[in-house]
Amino acid sequence: MTVPAVLAAVLGITTVVAPGAPGSDEQYLPADKAGLVTSHTTTSHVWATVQKEGGLGEIFYPTIGGPSARALRFVIADGHGHAVLAGSGRVRTEQTDARSLSFRQTFTGRGWRLTASYVTDPHHDTVLMKLRLDGRGHSLYAIYDPALGNSRGGDSGATTGRSLVATDGDVSSALVAAPPIRAASSGFAGVSDGLTDLLPDGRMDWHYSSAPAGNLVQTAALAPRTTLALGFGTTASGAISAAATSLRRGFGPVSRLYAYGWKQYLAGLARPPSSVPPRLYDVSAMVLAASEDKTHPGAYVAAPASPWAFGRDDPSGPYHLVWSRDLYQIATALIAAGDRAGANRALDFLFGVQQKPDGSFPQNSQVDGAPVWGGLQLDEVALPIVLAYQLGRADTWPHVKRAADFLIGFTQDGFAAPWTPQDRWENQSGYSPATIAAQIAGLVCAAALAQAAGADADAARYLTVADRWRSKVKSWTVTTTGPYSPKPYFLRLTKDGKPDAGTTYTIGDSGPANVDQRTVVDPGFLELVRLGVLPATDPDVRNTLAVVDEQLGVATPNGFFWHRASFDGYGEKADGSAWDYGLPDGSLITRGRAWPLLNGERGEYQLAAGSTGAARAQLATMARAAGPGGMMPEQVWDQAPPAPAVTPGTPTYSATPLAWTHAQFIRLAWDVQAGRILEQPAVVAARYAG
Repeated sequence: MTVPAVLAAVLGITTVVAPGAPGSDEQYLPADKAGLVTSHTTTSHVWATVQKEGGLGEIFYPTIGGPSARALRFVIADGHGHAVLAGSGRVRTEQTDARSLSFRQTFTGRGWRLTASYVTDPHHDTVLMKLRLDGRGHSLYAIYDPALGNSRGGDSGATTGRSLVATDGDVSSALVAAPPIRAASSGFAGVSDGLTDLLPDGRMDWHYSSAPAGNLVQTAALAPRTTLALGFGTTASGAISAAATSLRRGFGPVSRLYAYGWKQYLAGLARPPSSVPPRLYDVSAMVLAASEDKTHPGAYVAAPASPWAFGRDDPSGPYHLVWSRDLYQIATALIAAGDRAGANRALDFLFGVQQKPDGSFPQNSQVDGAPVWGGLQLDEVALPIVLAYQLGRADTWPHVKRAADFLIGFTQDGFAAPWTPQDRWENQSGYSPATIAAQIAGLVCAAALAQAAGADADAARYLTVADRWRSKVKSWTVTTTGPYSPKPYFLRLTKDGKPDAGTTYTIGDSGPANVDQRTVVDPGFLELVRLGVLPATDPDVRNTLAVVDEQLGVATPNGFFWHRASFDGYGEKADGSAWDYGLPDGSLITRGRAWPLLNGERGEYQLAAGSTGAARAQLATMARAAGPGGMMPEQVWDQAPPAPAVTPGTPTYSATPLAWTHAQFIRLAWDVQAGRILEQPAVVAARYAG
């Protein structure tokens, strides 16, 4: 017991303020989540992520655009001077219902076993957990680390009756249990928190009744069989009310209502195609639906995770934002799955909330549309137009016109579109085949919508530019003098529109400097086929496939994957530790791993080329890349995994679940079922690809 606690006990003082403010700032937990928990209702504004290593990671409230908790984990004490963080031993994560985002974790240690089931209350802002500890003489503790209002610092906490309450500005949380919490404490991370107290000797010696603003961590001693409620609100009393109401209703009734909501959503979709395992397909559909904010309809975020150095960001980083390119990918998957309402909400967000007055789109935005990063990517301007065409949204013509006019009039640094300030991998400018494909498709789709609106002059302008860009795309991006093949092949991009020139640039993300652009390839050129700009039989496309397979292909026990680009450094360091900001160019400290979503893009090409069997194999490879709980990652380990040994073809610590990967999986499943690329704009393919 600390000196303040001893004095308080001697003097009979019941209020003891925790020492050590503000405590240590600790980044968010690893991004390779094993589950995502939220109700399908819009009346509950809370999301929880399930950690692969056990417990809950980021808990989001009141929007999915920012966490209000860093973690909620469990400690087991044996009564003989020992305690462990549950998850330091074996952890198994599983869905408790194949048609619901309901998850259970089983933790196994020496002489004990803990099961934890997680749902959210469909009618209240509450995460509800059912806990059962088996093991004679063992005790259970919850360790809750709030990050209220999307800030890890500034949380104050106190014991209020039988609740642990935390507050930061206009956001509060309350931890309540049935049976009631046996003992409670509010302290500071790394100094007076529950882990610091419990792990050395297995005893809860500290019972601090309050802690001023800082890096707050709260500890609750629980009964072995407990229902634990974590409620949120705009006031402490509101958070207590939410938690207590959910607790009174009970885990069983709440969990059944929670599962019913997801089953109703899935019942409103098309039945899963026979090309995929139905369980993984349903998880993918639910993950996409769960990625939409409930206050700002149509704002689907990239991922509920903060990988690597982004986990230090405070407020949280880019994966909790809305990107128009990712939103296009999500919306086209929603169309394929039968959720046109969700796709229409996405388009309404793009044009009604995110689009700028000049017709462009921010690199990314908060869920309320406020721009965050200042980059410009012209595919993010073009793809909303394609989506509007695919949805038949003639009413969006004024927004489409602004976007199309921006594209044909864009200039910067002496270059004009289709040159882009950033390509889809966001760290290079130039003439990118993938970005040019999106712009050509966008202009042709804009022309179709212009004609429907009676704007024939605009339609003619757009088609003239699209035809010119299509006629020049190879002269800008296909080299005939590159080192990888005597035949022409597409480059990732050219800096100057001169693909036979040895123009050099720095890769970024610790990649090499002064690299000849003819040595840098990526699979993005396949967007020219997917969007109908070039036929699958194009000889330069076919030859580039062989180059990409040789340069970027990765054979693993789970199948053949691809890196996203030559010399890519966007991924873990060679030893498996986290990617970081600002690493020196040419240091080669980090290395990009393989991306399963690229298997989906290759599968779509294979369908266009008439090889349904090969496309079906890509779908199976994507399925094998899924981690626990059916969560699909941004990246999988390549053939040079770090120590400790991991299996190539399994998820890295990249953002998981990545909505784009789940979207690509759903879309390819329906494409395989149909034997063609369903999201290919017919008007583009008819004009260019026959």
